[in-house]
Amino acid sequence: MKPRQTRVRGADGLELELYEWSDEGVALLLLHGFGNDAHVWDDFAPVVAPSYRTLALDLRGHGRSDADPEARYDQVSMARDVEAALEGLGIERVVIVGHSMGGRVGMRFASRNPEKLAGFVIVDSGPDLDLRGVARIKEEAEAAPTSFASTREYEELLSLNYPVTPPATLSRLARHWLRERPDGRLEPRMDPALRSLRPTAQRGEVAAALAREAEPLWDVLAKLPCPTLVVRGAASDVLSPETADRMVDEVIPNARLAVVSRAGHAVMLDNPAGFEQAVSAFVFDED
Repeated sequence: MKPRQTRVRGADGLELELYEWSDEGVALLLLHGFGNDAHVWDDFAPVVAPSYRTLALDLRGHGRSDADPEARYDQVSMARDVEAALEGLGIERVVIVGHSMGGRVGMRFASRNPEKLAGFVIVDSGPDLDLRGVARIKEEAEAAPTSFASTREYEELLSLNYPVTPPATLSRLARHWLRERPDGRLEPRMDPALRSLRPTAQRGEVAAALAREAEPLWDVLAKLPCPTLVVRGAASDVLSPETADRMVDEVIPNARLAVVSRAGHAVMLDNPAGFEQAVSAFVFDED
């Protein structure tokens, strides 16, 4: 099943790339993580498309969506993009499935639009993030070459950054995540400004910034009005078991936890079948 691609208006005059697998039922919006795009959902989206109006966005600066000339890549700006896109599509109620950065964008959306959330799936993300994983992702982004001679060369880099993801999946993603430059070399479909938003930040500075962000996000989770599923990769270095347990057992009013085996942070890429099973049990139960 291939999605229909179109452009929708985001915030700040930006246009976003939208992928739509179906157009009937309650809307289910898929939001990717940092450095990815909507194609991380290509395996999962067809599973829910028969029952939900299944959509995915390339968030600003990612994939085929516009880059922001002012580099406004904070989570609130991305949440405003989601608001604008849903308004343009005439969607008043939505289930959000957000991975990593996309999960935190979903939290920001929830804080601004609680009445619009019909359900929320938070994939390997939370208010408190494990500094090991955050540092790893930041270092990978900053150290990656800016261009590649071939798709194969890019696949080799992806295999280092996503060691558990099947090679066939990485090969497919590499084709989507690259574009050709005028000189014939290939570059990632991502605004270069995203690679260096805090290029000189040290580990302590990153930890302090994350701590400042955490408290308001915990408050958001405590007020979530909808059924919520927290999905954690069993080998994740981003969402700790302690944070996931706190989210589900102590903070979110109506929540459950699914831990997917044989998966790290990129749960839906590392173990697509396990991810499908965990999320399907939730969204079809809530349908």
